Amino acid sequence: MSTEVTAPMSGEIWKVHVKAGDQVQFEDELIILEALKMEHPIYAPADGTIAEVKVAEKQKVEANEVLIVLE
Repeated sequence: MSTEVTAPMSGEIWKVHVKAGDQVQFEDELIILEALKMEHPIYAPADGTIAEVKVAEKQKVEANEVLIVLE
C-alpha cells in the first residue's frame, strides 16, 4: 500500500534528503520546504521505502502537491 506525502503549503523545495529505494522510519526528515521565509521540514508519516521522489531542489510546489510516494 502506497502513502503519498504532500506539501502542507505552497513554497519551494529547499532540500531533498532521500532518493528512491531509501528505507525510512516514522518521523525521519524527508524534505525541507521553504515557505513564508521559513524552513518547514516534511517528515515520514510511517516506516517504509521511498518508491518515488516527485520533486527536485529549487522546484516550486503548490499546497497538497504530492512530493514523495512511500511504500
